[in-house]
Amino acid sequence: MKKVGVRLAVALVLLFAARVVSAQEASRSSSWTKSTTSGEGQPRGYVQYQNYCSMCHGEGPGKPGTLALQAKYKGAEPALLDKRTDLTPQLVKTFVRNGVSIMPFFRKTEISDADLDAIAAYLTRNNKQ
Repeated sequence: MKKVGVRLAVALVLLFAARVVSAQEASRSSSWTKSTTSGEGQPRGYVQYQNYCSMCHGEGPGKPGTLALQAKYKGAEPALLDKRTDLTPQLVKTFVRNGVSIMPFFRKTEISDADLDAIAAYLTRNNKQ
């Protein structure tokens, strides 16, 4: 009888731990890679940019990508990627897939080719034709 009680207690602890870890992973994944932007009326690339890029390259304090580009360009180029006019689709894709400086690389399982194409189209929309 004592062994059954111990086994049941261990099983319950393991079940609780698995649920906590699962909830933490879901929370981290959703807050890091997915924004709450509805994107209503916006191009697909805008929505994907908000989902995957804006947490580092968006407006506001504490955005490491924006801060790094401010330090690098010192006002010669906009620090906000969505305000730039000199980006090419290939450059965007190269940086996303290979990383640069403090920016990590992103695998196709993290940002699909279709999503990356949409992001690149969004970031190059301001370029002169």
